[in-house]
Amino acid sequence: MQQERKFLAFDCGATSGRALMGTFNDNALDFTMEEVYRFPNQTVEVEGRYYWDVDYIYGHILQCLSDMGRRQVRIDSIGIDTWGVDFGCIGDDGGVLGMPRAYRDPYTVGVPQKFFDVVPHDELYALTGIQTMDFNTVFQLYAQKEEGCEALRSAKHLLFMPDLLTCLLTGKVVCEYTVASTSGLMDQHTHRLVPSLLQALHLDEQLFPPVSQPGMVVGTLRADIALTSGLGPVPVVSVAGHDTASAIIAVPTETEHFAYLSSGTWSLMGIEVHKPIIDEKSARLNFTNEGGIEGTTRFLKNITGMWLVEQCRKAWKRQGREYTYNEITTLALSAAAYQGRINPDNPRFANPADMDDEIRHDLAEKGFPPPANDAEVLSCIYHSLAERYKEVLDMLQEMAPFAIERLHIIGGGAANELLNQWTADAIGMPVVAGPSEATAIGNLMMQAKAAGLVKDRWEMRRMIAETVTMRRYVPTKTNKQ
Repeated sequence: MQQERKFLAFDCGATSGRALMGTFNDNALDFTMEEVYRFPNQTVEVEGRYYWDVDYIYGHILQCLSDMGRRQVRIDSIGIDTWGVDFGCIGDDGGVLGMPRAYRDPYTVGVPQKFFDVVPHDELYALTGIQTMDFNTVFQLYAQKEEGCEALRSAKHLLFMPDLLTCLLTGKVVCEYTVASTSGLMDQHTHRLVPSLLQALHLDEQLFPPVSQPGMVVGTLRADIALTSGLGPVPVVSVAGHDTASAIIAVPTETEHFAYLSSGTWSLMGIEVHKPIIDEKSARLNFTNEGGIEGTTRFLKNITGMWLVEQCRKAWKRQGREYTYNEITTLALSAAAYQGRINPDNPRFANPADMDDEIRHDLAEKGFPPPANDAEVLSCIYHSLAERYKEVLDMLQEMAPFAIERLHIIGGGAANELLNQWTADAIGMPVVAGPSEATAIGNLMMQAKAAGLVKDRWEMRRMIAETVTMRRYVPTKTNKQ
């Protein structure tokens, strides 16, 4: 008799969080997925500093669990993924000390250069293989030490965001490999945090639990949550806690000769390799090596993505103009001929007060004609992203140990048909788009692996390819610039 197994994936992002239920059939090894809960998320500003309201996020997770209990849904396990680098402090009583600092807080601007006086850049990159970005955990810790952060002084444990939420659910502490690998504190060869770096930060090594691989059952729901939700002692699995690591699991490919673009607020473009690529060229081009499942490395570059559009939408809304994403696509296409371009990764676009105004100033400084309307701003963003994707893909091809044959676009951006086509035109290579829910699917697949339903990432990917609808784009000359 076939038995259904139900796994609950919490995918918490910088702008929203959601829970998706995956139902697996034990024998046929097919699965279905439905969204069962969603909530908005954003940073909280307190006296000029930006934080994550972890109590708010945790409260929504508890509300979802209570909803499942009321519906009498039997859940076989739970997994949580989030963004990387950010962390929270746990006190002696197991409670969270204050709110975790948000990576978009400008308090780390200029900090890398200060830290390089303590640990030189070449030495840091040779150890960690992580690209230099102001908000890397190593630089956040340095900045917080400089500020005299009371939570950091009083912490018993430092936990990355998915591990922090897992701890709140189970009372157990864990340091999951894929999210820890984003910190700039991990040796990419030994998969352990580097003692000398913690010493350089004047931090006790015991603050971090030992690094564990994804797929481990951390524990079960705390007794009070098990009781109040009505779900009982559901196991909580430490999945690939970094959302991009979860997303890469869901690339529907049968070959290793691919590049991926995890497209959302951030665009992360990279390849999956068997060992880190750490050399002079990767350092000079500022590429990063992050952990994947089954001993793989995600060799990639962070690119500012739909953050540009999201922040423009906010600026326009304040001025009384609101657009849906379908309307945004239509507007961008209507102004396809606009020639103005920006560098999406320019630090000026990290967190400006008004993104539309910042883009216009940048274009003016470069001598481009000012955008006549919102449509031309959107066309500029879309074309600039497509051209940046080509630049990064060209760099990847120079360093990849194999020929890249196609680009897989996964995540929310997989549904953006216009940007996907313009990307195919820019890179001159086929683009395969989907699944859009890659992160949640990867989260669910790791829970299925922990339950013994799938054996490896290739079996996961075959299941996904057979289940998820994908769209293919081939280069055309219509929009090629």
